Amino acid sequence: MNPIDELRAARPAHLGDRPVDERTRAAELAYAMSRPRQGERRRRPAFRPAWGLALAGGAAAAVTAAAVVLPGGGATPPPRAPAVAETEHAPAVTENGTAVTQKTHLSAREVLLAAAANAGRQAEATGDWWHTATVSRTLFTVAGGGYRVESRGRDEMWTPRAPGGEQWSRGRSLGAAPATEADRQAWEAAGSPAEFEIKVPGKRGALSMPAAPGKVRIDHSPLVDGDKVFWLGRNVTMKDLRGLPDEPEALRAWLLRSYEGHDTESAGVPMASDVWLFKVSAGLINDMPVTPKVRGAAFRMLAGLDTVEVTEDVTDAEGRTGTAVSIEERVKGGAVLRNRLVFDEATGRGLANENVVVEPGGLQAGLEPGSVFSSVAVLEAGWTDTAPRR
Repeated sequence: MNPIDELRAARPAHLGDRPVDERTRAAELAYAMSRPRQGERRRRPAFRPAWGLALAGGAAAAVTAAAVVLPGGGATPPPRAPAVAETEHAPAVTENGTAVTQKTHLSAREVLLAAAANAGRQAEATGDWWHTATVSRTLFTVAGGGYRVESRGRDEMWTPRAPGGEQWSRGRSLGAAPATEADRQAWEAAGSPAEFEIKVPGKRGALSMPAAPGKVRIDHSPLVDGDKVFWLGRNVTMKDLRGLPDEPEALRAWLLRSYEGHDTESAGVPMASDVWLFKVSAGLINDMPVTPKVRGAAFRMLAGLDTVEVTEDVTDAEGRTGTAVSIEERVKGGAVLRNRLVFDEATGRGLANENVVVEPGGLQAGLEPGSVFSSVAVLEAGWTDTAPRR
C-alpha cells in the first residue's frame, strides 16, 4: 500500500470524501505511517484511531507502531544470546548461616511457559467496555537534516461488550522531537525548525511533521456488521474472542485457519507461518479481551515456535523493565527487523510491541542495528463499566 492509500485507510469512514487541506493531509499521512496499515480486509478495531498492537514490519506503510528511544537518548542494544535466561530464587542458607542467592538457568521455552502459567492464574474480569490506552512512537530521519526525530501519539479505545453498539476512540498526536542529544544539537544547528520534513522512500518530495502536539481527536463508528470488534487474522466478534481455545495446539489451529501464506497486511508480501502467528498472537496477548487462560495458551503456543528468541531485562519506552520474546523478519525495502513483544513475566501482562532494526534498509535506512524503530506501549488494557469520554 502506498502512502496515499495509507492516508485513505487512516481517514474515518464517517467523514466521507470531504476535501482536506494539504497541511492537514500531510499531518494525517504522518499519523497513518506511524501505525499499522489497514487493508480492505483488516479492520482491527473497526475504525482508524486504535489499530491494536501486533506490529507489521514493512516499509512506508509497515511502520506498525512507533519508535522507542530509551531514556538518555541511546538505542536499545541488540538482545543478548537467548539460549538461557537467569532467574533468582530465594536465598539458600549455608552451614554457617550465610544467605547465598541461587541462579537457575532457564531456556527460552521455559521462560515462556512460566509466563503462560502466570498469565493463566490472573483473575478474570468483565465489564460493559473493553478499554485500552497506548502511546506509540516512530523514528524518522529528517530530509536533508542528517538527524532523527521521534514522533509520538496517545490513543484510547472503548469497544462495547454487547453487539450492535459503537466503538469510540480518543487520540492525540504528541508531536515530534529530536530523538537523541546528538539529534537535538543537529536540530538546533539547523535553526530549531518547528516542523520536520520527512522523506518517504520511493516518493518525491517530503511530508511535513509538526513538533507541536495536535488537537484531541474523538471518533466513533458502528461495529462492522454490527458485531465485529477486532482483527485476528480475520474480523472477529467479541463472542469469538471470549470463546477462543485455551489449549495451545487448538489455538494455533484456530488462528491458522486465517493464514494464507502472506503478510498480515498485504497479500503481495509472503510471510512464514511462524512470523504470522507471532504477530497475530502479540496483539492477542497485549490488548485483546481474551480470558487469562487463552492468554496463557498464546504464550505456550509461542514457546512451541523454534524461531523465537527470549531476552530478559528489556526496557520499553515508558521505562518499564520486562522480558521480551521476538522473531526476525525481512521486510520490503531490504531491512531485517526483530518483532519484539515485551511482557511482565510475573503476570503475563503485555507491556509493549517493538520493531528493532537488525539490518537497516528502506524506511529504516541510516538507523544503527539495535535501534528501536517503532513501538506501541500499553498503558491500560482491561474491562470497565465507565462509558467512553465524549
